[in-house]
Amino acid sequence: MWKLAIIIFIIAAPTLAGIGALIPLSVFGVGEIDFRAVLLAVLCGVIIAVPASYFVARRLSGLLNPRGGHPA
Repeated sequence: MWKLAIIIFIIAAPTLAGIGALIPLSVFGVGEIDFRAVLLAVLCGVIIAVPASYFVARRLSGLLNPRGGHPA
């Protein structure tokens, strides 16, 4: 499951970091970029991607390996 979580993290981290970077750019505007706000938003996106990729990988692993006699 951890290998799947790492693969999902490779996709989710840049996506969420990019979304986070767009938030300060849309608030402050392009002419008045506050790099600390952009860096903080990017870091928040990467930090959010860690548990998100774990939960998605756990959910996918559960779907791929059914337990409890559920039909496949």
